[in-house]
Order: sequence, then C-alpha cells, then structure tokens
Amino acid sequence: MRIALVAPLFEAVPPRYYGGTERVVSILAEELVRFGYQVTLFASGDSITGAELVAGAPRSLRLAGIHDHLGTTLHMLRSVRRRADDFDIIHFHIDLLPQALFWDLAAKCLTTLHGRLDLPECLPLYTTYPEMPLVSISNAQRRPLPVHANWLATIPHGLPAHICPYHPTGGDYLAFLGRISPEKRPDRAIEIARRAGVPLKIAAKVDDVDRDYYEDRIKPLIDNKLVEYVGEITEHEKSDFLGSARALLFPIDWPEPFGLVMIEAMSAGTPVIAWRQGSVPEVVTDGVSGRIVQSIEAAVAAVHEVAGFSRALVRAEFERRFTATRMTKNYLAAYHALLGAGQTEPTKLPPATPRILDSMLVSSARISADAPA
Repeated sequence: MRIALVAPLFEAVPPRYYGGTERVVSILAEELVRFGYQVTLFASGDSITGAELVAGAPRSLRLAGIHDHLGTTLHMLRSVRRRADDFDIIHFHIDLLPQALFWDLAAKCLTTLHGRLDLPECLPLYTTYPEMPLVSISNAQRRPLPVHANWLATIPHGLPAHICPYHPTGGDYLAFLGRISPEKRPDRAIEIARRAGVPLKIAAKVDDVDRDYYEDRIKPLIDNKLVEYVGEITEHEKSDFLGSARALLFPIDWPEPFGLVMIEAMSAGTPVIAWRQGSVPEVVTDGVSGRIVQSIEAAVAAVHEVAGFSRALVRAEFERRFTATRMTKNYLAAYHALLGAGQTEPTKLPPATPRILDSMLVSSARISADAPA
C-alpha cells in the first residue's frame, strides 16, 4: 500500500516544541514505515522522517515568521494533487481544505480532524462535501456533526512507549504543559496549586493571540516561589518534566478534541487531574490513571489523593489503550475499509523501537539552541 500523509506546515514534523498534530503525524509516519509500507510525507522541509519527504515549504511557517498559511498550504496541495495517482491512500491532517479540492478522489482520501467542531463555520463544508471520509480523534469531538459528516472511524492518538518513559517515583510538583490560553485555564492550575500548597511548574508557549491574556491575567499570578513559569520546552525535555511531577493538571474550559498531553503524562506514569470536558472521560480512567473533576475544591482534594496512586497502573493503562502500534493498526484498518479490501492487518509486527524517533529526540535537543525564544 502506498500512503501519502499530508501535514500542517505550521510546525515541522515532528515539532521542535509545541505541536500536537505534527507530533501525531510524525508518529504515524514512522510506524507505517516500520510496518513496511511505502509512505510519502508532505510537510515542511525541516521535518525529520523515515518516509519520503516532499517539502511544502523550506521550513516550518511558525519559525519562518509566516502567520497566514493559506497560500503555502494551497501550494503544497497542488503538489499532492499532481501526484495523486502515485498513492493508494491520501491521508490529510489539515482539516478543511481537502474537502473542496479532493472530493472527486474521496474513494482514496480520508481526513483526520484534529480540532474542535462545535463552531458554526464548520457545518456548511461538511454538508456540501458529504462524500469525504473523516476520522475523529474522540467520540466527543464528533458530536456537533452527527448527521452531515461522513465518519469512517474514531481513532485515539497513540505514542511510542519510549517517548515519555516510565518514571516509577515521580516527584512533588504539579505540571501544566501546553499553551497559555483562556480555554486551557492556567489560572485554575495556579489556584489549585496555591490551595493545595504544592508547587506548580508551567511549561507552555504563548501565541501572539494570547499575549494580552498572559500579560494581564496570568503573569501577575506567577510568584516564582510556589508557581514557576519555565516557558516552552522541547520534546527532549518533556519526558523528564512530566515524569518528575506528582500529577499533570489539565483544567480545561473547552470541548477538548483529545488532549495529547494526557497520554504523554500517563506514559510516564504520572496521573492526570482533568476537568470533565470534551474527550477527558474517554482518555482518563477515573481512579486509575487520574481524577476527573468539576470544581477547584475537587481538584485540590485530588492533588493529595493521586499521590497515593500506583504509577505502574497509570503506565499500564497507557500501554493498554494509547500506544503508537495500536493507533497505527486502527488507521490501517480504516485504510483497508476505505479501499474495500477488508481490515487485514500485518501478521508480523516490526521491532518495538523505531530508530528514527530516537534520532528525532537527539535532533530536537541539538537544534533547540538556535530556535527563537
């Protein structure tokens, strides 16, 4: 099977820093290569992959300072279209544009939707192009479009087991990892830490659109004694940051489509304290891999409760449900279903640790010094 993966150009694949979609595309690409499939990755030129790389832009648009992605993305999609006959499957990860440009190739195309779908501007496109097969990353994500979308499958994200290795002991601080934005509610995380009397470390990026929110609402709450803002961290730094924490705080205030950081924490053995929003009940097993809460008071109680959780059981829950191998086999089943060839899976899986992902971590550490702050 010849497979094309089409990634966003905003970040490299894998991203140097924050970038959940690009990280998932990277993992899927390397797993498919490891399984022995012929894979072509359309992504930015600074991507690192074992697949054939077709550069849609010389480097990731964020690092290049390009904020409007439409023109560059359409340029990349023209390249995909010209080579469409080279592929049995074209798998998009760029949300809306493929619907209008590849509808006549719907029999070989699918799009994984990585964002929220409860916005009214989404509905007309899925109504107009109902033939385009879609994959959701949680059942909660697809609820706003129960009729108009052509759902092929729900496939949760997965991670290679060694990306965030198991930390059996953890630590005594709380972790907040991701973006500083109103819907991520870092203010809740700070309040939880203060009430619980447990240090909080915030490792997060601040996008331009959220700069005022950070300066006005969050920065005044950071005192560097109990609450420390460490900034955006690399993939190489992430595993220790999560593994050395008592718990990950995920106090979101929006319909989270998936929340990759939750399974990253679980991979490290670190329990998750998360608000009951979006995909959270599908990811966190309450009482096993974390606590699902709906108030500050419940979250504070959970901070003390999860200190007694078995980190081995948290890791076991990750291994049972959210590995890269499981995710990739689910995508292969979707590909075969789309092609009408059944859901046959490879009978022999390749070795467990893909070398390319190890090299990615090394490269991420090496290039972090020249990345902008």
